[in-house]
Amino acid sequence: MQSAIIINRQSILPGETKTVILNSYELHTKTKIEIPVYVLRSKNEGPVMLLSAGMHGEETNGIEIVRKVMLHDEVSKLNCGTLIAIPVINVISFLYGSRDLPDGRDLNRCFPGSKTGSFGSRIAYDIMKHILPIIDFGVDFHTGGARINNYPQLRCVFNIKANVDLARKFSAPIIINSKYRDNTFRKEAAKKNKPILVYEGGESMRFDYSAINEGVNGCLRLLNAYHMINFEVPDNNPVAIEKTTWVRANSSGLFHMSIKNGAPVAEGDLIGFIFNPFGKTEEKIISKVNGYIIGINNRPVVDEGDALIHIGMNED
Repeated sequence: MQSAIIINRQSILPGETKTVILNSYELHTKTKIEIPVYVLRSKNEGPVMLLSAGMHGEETNGIEIVRKVMLHDEVSKLNCGTLIAIPVINVISFLYGSRDLPDGRDLNRCFPGSKTGSFGSRIAYDIMKHILPIIDFGVDFHTGGARINNYPQLRCVFNIKANVDLARKFSAPIIINSKYRDNTFRKEAAKKNKPILVYEGGESMRFDYSAINEGVNGCLRLLNAYHMINFEVPDNNPVAIEKTTWVRANSSGLFHMSIKNGAPVAEGDLIGFIFNPFGKTEEKIISKVNGYIIGINNRPVVDEGDALIHIGMNED
């Protein structure tokens, strides 16, 4: 018989759907900020899956993905297992519409955290203490940084079987071999043998419905693969990316792309232009590699040295 799940002294029984509070944090105005956690439990035993978003306050696409999955008809009546959803982990930065916390820290560099540390350290500590021990695996949703539009992609470690198995079940268009970074949620979870995939899609503070739909469909594939729902979504034919490189501007001016995000590219292909604001062509941007466009800088005005186009390669 299944036992209750306990999150910060709040109990969720088999068959229950409940919103609980991860913890409460106090702003300098003495305002209390709470992080809601949505728990959907079947009466039948099964895996516990985490969907988390809003690690950075301006990453709205991931928040929308988690919201849509939570409201899906099939998800509301799980066959087995438990879904834990945290649509906005970083409620504080979400209020400010910023990437970083008020003290300038990046929440995703604060793990494993501390009970008596900064805002970010306390949030990280609570996730590690109350959420990580009860899950089996999860997906953490992110978007590109300022003005960077990421083509829908998963980040995982190719030489770790659990990562690759999850990535194949999620079936994003692009799967990138991405090493762990220190003090991130993904790395600290891996130390506890809890595989977390990172999904990147779209641009900060701008809805990208293609990236949102891919994220929702990936979650539904995962849930279906573990028999938590009966809802089949056709798989993509994912492209495996071993390494990536940024194409940078060799001159300053107005940047125009001549190829779509996600498109294949060959060495020697024309992929963009930089124009002088007064009309003259300053630079033709030529690909130096074979690969796929996985990210584009949407900023039209660029300076020499700026990162413009992210290309993923599946061969040396």
